[in-house]
Amino acid sequence: MAGKKVVVAGATGLVGNAALRHFGTSDPCEVVALSRRRPRDLCGARHVPIDLTSAADCRRAADEFKGATHLIYAALSEAPQLVDGWRDPQQIKTNDLMLRNLMGALEPVSPGLKHVALLQGTKAYGVHVRPLTVPAREGRSEMYEQPNFYWAQENFLRELQVNKSWHWSILRPVLIVGLAMGGAMDLIPPLGVYAAMLREQGRPLDFPGGAARVAQAVDVDLLARAIAWSGEAKAARNEAFNVTNGDVFTWENIWSAVADALEMMPGKPVPLSLAEAFPSWVGPWDALRRKHDLVSPALAEFVGLSFQYADYSLRYGHAESGSPSIVSTVKINRAGFTEMMDTEDMFRKWFRQAKEERLLP
Repeated sequence: MAGKKVVVAGATGLVGNAALRHFGTSDPCEVVALSRRRPRDLCGARHVPIDLTSAADCRRAADEFKGATHLIYAALSEAPQLVDGWRDPQQIKTNDLMLRNLMGALEPVSPGLKHVALLQGTKAYGVHVRPLTVPAREGRSEMYEQPNFYWAQENFLRELQVNKSWHWSILRPVLIVGLAMGGAMDLIPPLGVYAAMLREQGRPLDFPGGAARVAQAVDVDLLARAIAWSGEAKAARNEAFNVTNGDVFTWENIWSAVADALEMMPGKPVPLSLAEAFPSWVGPWDALRRKHDLVSPALAEFVGLSFQYADYSLRYGHAESGSPSIVSTVKINRAGFTEMMDTEDMFRKWFRQAKEERLLP
């Protein structure tokens, strides 16, 4: 599309990084990456350092995103105690403020704005506080009574959009899998580091999590294509959509594929909190980086809060099988986005890429 200018907020994160890759390799368009830190790979985008918590900083940067036609809002502020922070009033306030600050600076200088894509997730259905209604459906199963920054951001966008020519779409991915360094919710680095520690000891890949729960995942590149689709499809205007790979899994059933992707033998269940164990891995990880000439940084910078997220996702500490965590994708399929991916293939893809990029040994 001629004159298309895509602004990606949260460009160093898992979703923002995938959006840079997608728009950097798809239709010719101008891409602006907004983040505090410079992304590892800009994929042809122009980086604009910005602090979204500061309205003044957003106004300062406004000339850089003047003329935006599409905004992908994947920025996120997480608390140091990741899971507890999801219910923290201050975190809700901060995330609400970040979107308001950016839109307050972007909308006045972008009269040709066409679309705003906003990322939510299964916390919209209260997955972090109760079992999901199976399957969780858009417009039917939301847990609006649970305080959540999703609702603050969504209500703001709905009100702002009234009588405007642009539209919004909300994407609700499930467990997102991709590769971004220092993220809060990225499973490839913590699982890769855990595997590397065991491999050095000559051990198989033991399963560190808890009891099974049927769940879903989504490849982050597939999610980026869904976001791009939502910006052009009439059926996506002012609508929310769940996004998944299209299949379901339990960690136990795919663990052998994960082990194979890491060139290890699958082990037995050995419950382990990765968040508690990782401080003892700092030195060994540095030694592995030197031994294998890795480009990945020190452990805290490489994995971020994702050791906590790995414990949460693998259900460490849960002795009983959990209620299934399943969402319906009928709505997005009927609207026209029907892409799918095998979840085992997804894990193989990302571990292979992490090795090829010399991020993991």
